[in-house]
Amino acid sequence: MINKVVKTIDEALDGVISDMTFMVGGFGLSGIPENAIAALSKKDIFGLTCISNNAGVDDFGLGLLLQRKQIKKMISSYVGENAEFERQMLSGELEVDLIPQGSLAERCRAGGAGIPAFFTPAGYGTEVAEGKEVREYNGKPHILETALTADFAFVKAWKGDTAGNLIFKGTARNFNPLMAMAGKITVAEVEELVPAGELDPNQIHTPGIFVQRILQGEKYEKRIEQKTTRSRV
Repeated sequence: MINKVVKTIDEALDGVISDMTFMVGGFGLSGIPENAIAALSKKDIFGLTCISNNAGVDDFGLGLLLQRKQIKKMISSYVGENAEFERQMLSGELEVDLIPQGSLAERCRAGGAGIPAFFTPAGYGTEVAEGKEVREYNGKPHILETALTADFAFVKAWKGDTAGNLIFKGTARNFNPLMAMAGKITVAEVEELVPAGELDPNQIHTPGIFVQRILQGEKYEKRIEQKTTRSRV
């Protein structure tokens, strides 16, 4: 069985250059590949197109890359937690393609499944539909959406084995399995790395066939975007 383990994050990022398209798993700050993002933010690579549900926050997650203006285009669903993102978008420094969240998920899944396009009613009658083919199904108009793929996909899992099989935990699963399928080279960082054969096959969310590189992640901050608390009564 192929051993896909790399020892360092720099080895995992081998081949990443400017002007590439890459996907980043996560939802908000849950399940983001913290090690990969931090390492990317220290490299002199620019002109990147990033496909991610959101853009992190100003000083964490993809916000680190935005601060250095490494990203030229964001393909996202929700971006409301990042002031620097807002500034760059409104000033015209950053190109933004906003996509309905379900459509974004399906476009990633379709890319990994080899499906080039699909029709969906989401977005019809809005700016999302501009320039796209429209067909009627079951009496309802649908717009044509194309699949998304990337040169690299960076995902984060709870457990993984040396063959690249992955298990995600709770809501941190989110976009990670979809994007793992759609990257030409998928890099998975995991909290716990075990030998091949130790994971229950019935519990695996992403088969190793979709993962080219895997590494044991370092300490995770697992920051929360917005803490909502109440005073004790």
